[in-house]
Amino acid sequence: MLILSKTARVLPKPLRRKIYEYLRSFHFHPGKASPHRVVLGIETSCDDTAAAVVDETGNILGEAIHSQTEVHLKTGGIIPPVAQQLHRENIQRIVQEALSASRVPPGELAAVATTTMPGLALSLGVGLSFSLQLVGQWKKPFIPIHHMEAHALTIRLTDRVEFPFLVLLISGGHCLLALVRGVSDFLLLGKSLDIAPGDMLDKVARRLALAKHPECAAMSGGRAIEHLAKRGNRLHFDLTPPMHRTKNCDFSFSGLQHVIDRIVTRKEKEEGLEPGQVLSSAPDIAAAAQHAIACHLAKRTHRALLFCRQRGLLPPSNAALVVSGGVASNFYIRKALETVADATQCALLCPPPRLCTDNGVMIAWNGIERLRAGVGILDDAEGVRYEPRCPLGVDISKEVGEAAIKVPRLKMKI
Repeated sequence: MLILSKTARVLPKPLRRKIYEYLRSFHFHPGKASPHRVVLGIETSCDDTAAAVVDETGNILGEAIHSQTEVHLKTGGIIPPVAQQLHRENIQRIVQEALSASRVPPGELAAVATTTMPGLALSLGVGLSFSLQLVGQWKKPFIPIHHMEAHALTIRLTDRVEFPFLVLLISGGHCLLALVRGVSDFLLLGKSLDIAPGDMLDKVARRLALAKHPECAAMSGGRAIEHLAKRGNRLHFDLTPPMHRTKNCDFSFSGLQHVIDRIVTRKEKEEGLEPGQVLSSAPDIAAAAQHAIACHLAKRTHRALLFCRQRGLLPPSNAALVVSGGVASNFYIRKALETVADATQCALLCPPPRLCTDNGVMIAWNGIERLRAGVGILDDAEGVRYEPRCPLGVDISKEVGEAAIKVPRLKMKI
């Protein structure tokens, strides 16, 4: 954790001086003043530097993002000090671009909202330090944002979704099921006990050396798996979804990943290849891995919906199942979840793919939601901390497990 008095040390002195000069020389050509409250959102929790300006009607007035994907593909994964340095190099430009595109002068901002939890400590520190300098200079309220809360509430920017609703958050760093009862009011039904599904997809892609595949060289691991799986046959490998006998809503992916590692090792020997060379059976392995993940996510989500209905936590009709986070961009996984939604007579809702991955829009919108609810708005940012690990809501996963709800078998329409 980082206390405010130490926050400025996250940025080196040359960059701090540059920021102060930037703040003093802020010039805008403002457009017509907005009659609605406007929030600047800043996101640096992992490997994307993003900012956006959003008003309380949901209009995205300006946004900008710098992706580090290309750099991290070369290093085989995210290296926190590298991510930190790239955030430092780009945050000023990205915020300036978002504000300039919005044509909203800093004086007209209602607040600045920034991801402060959870995420990579070094990355979070850059965004928090920069934001605190902005609010100090502009004399604006500060709204600390929980990254997963922002993902969960993004759907209310794009669709008319009322509380309560069930959300499945799936990304490279997180996997959880929660009942959303209001802004900052969550009941946690289940979470991953080890790695996240996006992390597993990335690891499988690296083990299959998909960065060397001509069709996948410029893709992230998850996108490469989805792309290659389209022409693979998942039935060539029998992968049992994890925890199929455990009647709760928790997830696990590390065991499945190790099973796939052993399959890849065996196929390399059969094909006479060294590790790091692309297998002819890579599309089939990708398809089997993707299908096992989709089935695991679908079954746990099905149980969560049944639990919520049984306990009266969701309306008996017209309930909403929201799926968000980077892995929600995977259309095969979405199709599996559509089967569950159809079977339980729920509406499946997903933000557009560009708002599923990390972005500044979701942070600004979460700021708007908190502003409207009057929750977590700080006029004095003294004592603000970043928290690399931070649970979401009240954990009732033990109660879910004790209910031991049996999930009927569904025929996946995928």
